[in-house]
Amino acid sequence: MKNKTSEILAMLDQQQLLRYVPELTQAEQETLVRQIDALDLSVLDVDSSETSRGNMEPLYALTLDEIRANSSRYREIGLQAIRNNEVGAVLLAGGQGSRLGFDHPKGMFNIGVDRELYIFECLMNNLKKVAKEADSTIPLFIMTSVENDAETRDFMEAHDYFGYSKDNVWFFVQEQLPTVDLSGKLMLAAKGRVSTAPNGNGGWYASLAKNGMLKVIRDSRIKWLNVFAVDNVLQQMADPCFIGAVIESGMVSGSKVVAKAAPEEQVGVMCLEDGKPSIVEYYEMTDEMRQQREPDGTLSYNYGVILNYLFRVDKLNKTLHVKLPLHRAKKKIPYLNEKGVYVRPEAPNAYKFETLALDMIKLQENCLAFEVEREKEFAPVKNKTGVDSVETARALLRKNGIAI
Repeated sequence: MKNKTSEILAMLDQQQLLRYVPELTQAEQETLVRQIDALDLSVLDVDSSETSRGNMEPLYALTLDEIRANSSRYREIGLQAIRNNEVGAVLLAGGQGSRLGFDHPKGMFNIGVDRELYIFECLMNNLKKVAKEADSTIPLFIMTSVENDAETRDFMEAHDYFGYSKDNVWFFVQEQLPTVDLSGKLMLAAKGRVSTAPNGNGGWYASLAKNGMLKVIRDSRIKWLNVFAVDNVLQQMADPCFIGAVIESGMVSGSKVVAKAAPEEQVGVMCLEDGKPSIVEYYEMTDEMRQQREPDGTLSYNYGVILNYLFRVDKLNKTLHVKLPLHRAKKKIPYLNEKGVYVRPEAPNAYKFETLALDMIKLQENCLAFEVEREKEFAPVKNKTGVDSVETARALLRKNGIAI
């Protein structure tokens, strides 16, 4: 066993990672040491206290009425950018469908009733519509996780990328961070492997860079990247109107937003924080902020994000040198206990650490909030039943004329 590694673990009081070393082969010991040496141990310094926020102010959106009045112009600007090969799309698909009772990549979930209709299929269909309208191709970068990469690639290949051009699709794997139990101890996933988990949706650009995708972006001369989440089956990506509005505004980023259904709706809201674009989470808002209204009666903090962002690539490159804050999330994480038994906990037993896309917004000089119609663009599939569920998403698909 490498002495330096043992010394560091002893200094950090994390020697439990070496508990089973005597049972490992030499090759397995070397693999474990390499993994430990590569771990980002800064997670051990992340505490549960919330960081203080700056001075919050409302950030007003380009409204539906304003968009309709200028949609033809915005759309043509966006279509021209796509035709000039200046736009790429990034699908964040590292998550599993566990909360849906589906032990596979969430994008593979069949949302159909009378026919097969996969979440990935819904998204690819929406991207194909834009490519057809522009009579051009849109490079698509799909972020997977260590856990679901092979299965995602095989699934897309088996379904012929749902009719999209395979030559315009690239996969990259999301970075991992170690997990800790509730007492702050690093965990084992096997006798020779430390437990890790994907590092959250904020790490997408750093992961893309570390997987060599910046060369593809440079060679393709992509100027804008549209980033979106896998779990919204009505997600409209590479939307020419959205792209055109952001380009015309002269801003360096954009976020699709929906008007809140009620002051109490638990969504992150676009705002200004110390004069810069930001997102304030529901639990961070005071009652006064939730209820504050403008002279016309609309909520001051009215526009919830749907995880569909547009970023200018040259500005994103500057974020590669910034370490995003890590957020703790309490989760059910399988682990190997002190008796060498693999345990699948029934209740949250540990913390994973995540970077968040909202922290990428904070690094931008400005951001255009672009309002979209909730029932046309926001059908999240987060739960098996109830709010934001398979049931509600199916109802919204039907409402939009999509056969399921």
